[in-house]
Amino acid sequence: MRSSRSARLEALGARPFAHRGLFGDGRVENSRAAVLAAIEAGHGMEVDVQGSRDGAVVFHDYRLERLTGIEGRVADFSTGDLRGIPLRGSDETIPTLTDILALIGGHAPLLIEVKAPHRKVAALCRAVAGALDRYSGSFGIMSFNPAVSHWFARHRPEMLRGLVVTEEWKRGLKGAIQRRLSLWWSRAEFLAYDVRDFPSPFATRARARGMPVYSWTVRSEEGAASAALHADQIIYEHPVRP
Repeated sequence: MRSSRSARLEALGARPFAHRGLFGDGRVENSRAAVLAAIEAGHGMEVDVQGSRDGAVVFHDYRLERLTGIEGRVADFSTGDLRGIPLRGSDETIPTLTDILALIGGHAPLLIEVKAPHRKVAALCRAVAGALDRYSGSFGIMSFNPAVSHWFARHRPEMLRGLVVTEEWKRGLKGAIQRRLSLWWSRAEFLAYDVRDFPSPFATRARARGMPVYSWTVRSEEGAASAALHADQIIYEHPVRP
């Protein structure tokens, strides 16, 4: 009989994930409209979360300029201030993680990429965990930073956790060793892997051990074909539409 955890991992990866929600056609990435569009399509979604001065907001960049036209780092603003900042090209403002969770309401699988560039991840992880403690939908937390998954393994072991991987940053023997150490330290249960790296011996070995591998970011039919061979699910973006 499959464990409850295995069943939850299977449910998490049962549908394609829209990257930053299903954005485009007037919908801004990581916005409420993009999230609703993914749900309407019957897909899951991936969203990015970063720390504000006092919480967690759904936003990709470390700086505000590209998506809002306002100068400054996300981390220097309070959550209340960020919730009042309009997203460029829309009538929406920056949502909090709690806002997005309420919107999804368990209707779609969710991957949460925690954007944490430094070693000190506890405050952001606590904010993310606090929002998720009250959420009953299917979700997984993941990050390029293995300290994030490690924090969740220690403090919220019941929550599914993953490691985001690209081989572009470091190749060869040193890169292979670093990936192994990151996987060990993170205690990840799934991988989100750069589709440009397929076929990858590291990802292949992980799948052989029963670890789900999701591929990011699939933006072409060629990428979708590669992901179909080497991954268990895709994280996709327009013009690909599963």
